Amino acid sequence: MFSVRTKRGVFWLEGINSLSTTYYFYFIFFVLKRQFDFDDQKNLLWAAAMGAVFCVAAFLGGKVGQHKGYFKALAIGFAAMGGSLLTGAFLHGEYPHLAVMLVAAAGMCFTWPNLEAMAAEQESPASLQRNIGIYNLIWSGGNGVAFFTGGAMLEYFGWRSIFLVPALMNGVQLILLWRLSRDRSATPTPAHRQHVTETHLSTPRERKRSPVPPALFMKMAWVANPFSYVAINTAVPLIPFLAGRLELSPTETGVICSIWFFARTAAFGLLWKWDGWHYRYRFLSLAYLGMVAGFGGIVLASNLLMLIAAQIVFGVSLGLVYYSSLFYSMDVGETKGEHGGWHEATIGAGIFAGPAVAFLALHFFPSDAHAGVKAVGLVLMMGFIILTWLRWRRVP
Repeated sequence: MFSVRTKRGVFWLEGINSLSTTYYFYFIFFVLKRQFDFDDQKNLLWAAAMGAVFCVAAFLGGKVGQHKGYFKALAIGFAAMGGSLLTGAFLHGEYPHLAVMLVAAAGMCFTWPNLEAMAAEQESPASLQRNIGIYNLIWSGGNGVAFFTGGAMLEYFGWRSIFLVPALMNGVQLILLWRLSRDRSATPTPAHRQHVTETHLSTPRERKRSPVPPALFMKMAWVANPFSYVAINTAVPLIPFLAGRLELSPTETGVICSIWFFARTAAFGLLWKWDGWHYRYRFLSLAYLGMVAGFGGIVLASNLLMLIAAQIVFGVSLGLVYYSSLFYSMDVGETKGEHGGWHEATIGAGIFAGPAVAFLALHFFPSDAHAGVKAVGLVLMMGFIILTWLRWRRVP
């Protein structure tokens, strides 16, 4: 198994990755609006294109890590992101920037599945539970810090900062990765990773809380999680326009609109220490409905109080939905890299579907300013119907 020192290095890589990817992928929409005068439809269209790439590349990233080694997959990802973002800092046209976004998104997909797998690889149930909890706190906390500070970075250091700062971080990651690859005391071979002893985070008692088989809980979480990213990645491209409606500067937007990130991190901390939600459908279903309500409150907010309250509900709900997907993926599966890839690929499906649906709704119903939000809300409720059907269908 990986040494304790290597595991610590993985968490450092994860934290840097969370900062760098948030700086670029969340604030690129501010740059597109400012530099190229993008409207909400075009921001959504670009977000959908990124999601389509993400969906395929995440699965491939997990497969490469599982069969060729996590270090090789991570090196590919960090190099692709760093190289594309460094190039993007000196480009000016719309379509060159689209190419940068797609390459960076593909590179990112070689990082998250393998960081997840390395954190979980060959751990006992107790240490696996601990590592998954730490992993979630680090990436979500990094998201919050980056969004909190990203607006000020963009406002005071210019648009190139959201390219150059993440590219520098990717360079640091490559150096750290090289040192970890030389220092690891023991690394599972690809063949060994295919035949590891099955390790569960949950106890037999927890698995018997519901008549629903554990594998079905994993499928339900794999349904809920991409729909949560439908909501996230519809809201994110619209934040620059929400900021304009509420007359917020980039710095104020970063500070105020980071609340849901920190609410999600707080939820991760609670869910790590409290296992009462394991294999209980009621918690997953309530979180899903809370996510839908929070999404609507954010994108339709008419004042700061409504925006803040909606973000708290949104963040806490997203925390349980995401934790369920990752927890059940690692609890039920043996091949951590491939299951991490599937977990991330379902996220990609949501990243694509949300902006795509909103774009099409606004395109075909231009007279209705809320057509995109209504369409995405309908899609989210369809997701809840699927979730309910999976739970209560008759299994022969």
